[in-house]
Amino acid sequence: MSEILGLVALSHSPFATLLPPDGPEQPGGRFLAEAARLSEAVARLAPDAVVVIGPDHFHGNFYDAMPPFLIGVEHAVGFGDFGSRSGPLPVAGELAWALHDGLTGAGFDLSLSYALTVDHGLVQSYEMVCGVGTDIPLVPLVVNTAAPPLPTMDRCIAFGRALGDALRGAGGTGRVLVIASGGLSHWLPTNDPRDPAMAEARRHAVIHGREALRAFAVEREDRVRAMGGDPYAHVNGAWDRWFLKQLGTGESGPIAALGDAGLEERAGSGGHEIRTWLIGHAAVRAPLVWTAYEPVPEWITGMGLGATFEVH
Repeated sequence: MSEILGLVALSHSPFATLLPPDGPEQPGGRFLAEAARLSEAVARLAPDAVVVIGPDHFHGNFYDAMPPFLIGVEHAVGFGDFGSRSGPLPVAGELAWALHDGLTGAGFDLSLSYALTVDHGLVQSYEMVCGVGTDIPLVPLVVNTAAPPLPTMDRCIAFGRALGDALRGAGGTGRVLVIASGGLSHWLPTNDPRDPAMAEARRHAVIHGREALRAFAVEREDRVRAMGGDPYAHVNGAWDRWFLKQLGTGESGPIAALGDAGLEERAGSGGHEIRTWLIGHAAVRAPLVWTAYEPVPEWITGMGLGATFEVH
């Protein structure tokens, strides 16, 4: 039987690599310092494998066929966007299949990939927690947080509970850490193809992006770069701290009760990424006992971290 070591959850941002701080007092400096402490704690735990739950930013999934939940079971590669790791990633195949079977047995018809592409939404946190160039085997779980139709927050919590059951029932894997990557509050341009405000070229890209994947990615990176560095960008630090405190109580119900509209009002369209935290929290079934937070408007994101174990 597998042993769940706990949950580590953290924000990601392209600007962690595009606009790195010169020191601890610069924007993002406190977040990266706390992330380094977290990584040291994880190294002491010495997981045999990790399950990484993260979103995709239209590098692997598009609206030609958008799955709510997707698991990689054999080969996975990092896309390499925004300076994140590119190339093959070590997949814990036996564990991935055990999780797939457990989740489908619990009634979740998640999509499956033998050749999965993941972007910075998953890879950045994987390396930030486990170390750059890590070879710790992972199970990549991608959740659609980009635009409606989204899996509801209640559905994500139920998915997380089933994931935890599947993890506990998986044999022969050893010590497993769950990593959730995403959020916290950030406001992004619409990704919803139904939104009349979306430019036609952008709409074509989020639906048909596979046709010219690298060209689309270059164009997107240019647009994202232009958003960075603004010290007045909208970040809702009060809500982010409430969210972290709520998961510290062990009760995610009040978060789910906000619904999509309430969540987006408080945390922006990018706030839908907190679904990864809800899944991980439900899987581990333990409250966050350590958190750290820095609002970084220059990175257009509230940068939070949490763990279900103490970080010294």
